Amino acid sequence: MNIIYKGKTKNLVESNGKMYCLFKDTMTGTDGVFDTGGNQVAGSKEGAGAECLKVSKFFFEKINQAGVKTHYLGADIDNNLMEIENCSVFGKGLEVITRFKAVGSFIRRYGLYTKEGQELNAYSEITLKDDNREDPLITKEGLVELNILSEDEYDEIIRENKKVAKLVKKILNEYGLELYDIKFEWGRHKDSGEVLLIDEVSGGNMRAYKDGKYIEPLELSRYLGL
Repeated sequence: MNIIYKGKTKNLVESNGKMYCLFKDTMTGTDGVFDTGGNQVAGSKEGAGAECLKVSKFFFEKINQAGVKTHYLGADIDNNLMEIENCSVFGKGLEVITRFKAVGSFIRRYGLYTKEGQELNAYSEITLKDDNREDPLITKEGLVELNILSEDEYDEIIRENKKVAKLVKKILNEYGLELYDIKFEWGRHKDSGEVLLIDEVSGGNMRAYKDGKYIEPLELSRYLGL
C-alpha cells in the first residue's frame, strides 16, 4: 500500500486505485497521559485502532442509512482498514463540534455565563486544525474571508453536523448512554465536490456518559455490544 498521508492515529493509504484509512494503535495526549483532544502522540495501546474502527463502522453505516453523505464505503476490522471515498479537506482541516451539555472548553470560555452540565440546544462551532495554535475557533465570516469554504458550504456543514450529532445522540440513548458533545470532520469529494462527513466516528470523537459516569473512548464498543 502507498502511504498518502501520515496522521497521529491514522494513515491515509492507497492500493489498486482505492483509498483507505489505516487505523493505528497510537493515542494522542500530553506528557504520556492519553487525551483524545491532544495534539501530540502520547503512546500506543494494543487494539486501540481496531476499537476505533469497530465503532466507526457501526456509526457510519447508520449515518449512511439516514441519508447523510459520508466518505465511508466499508471496513476490514482484521486489518484495521476503512475503505473511503477520495476526499480533500477544507483548508488544512476543520473540526465541527456540536454540544448538548456545557462541559470542557465551553465552560473554560463561557463560564461567566453558564455552569457545568447546563443543557445546550445542539450548539455548534468550528475550529481550525492547527496544533501550533491549539485549534483556534473561527467564525463563518472568518472562514469565508480566508477562502476556506463558501457561505453555502458553511451552512450545509453546520446543518448536516447537527443532524448527525442528533442521530448519534439518539442511538446512544437507545443503549442507555448520554451524549454531551461530539466532534466531526468534513471534506469535499475529489471528483464531485460534494460535502461529505469524513475521518472517523468513534469514542475519541465524543463525550459519552453512563449514569453520570464518563465512558473512556476505548470502552464505548463494549457498551454498544460490538
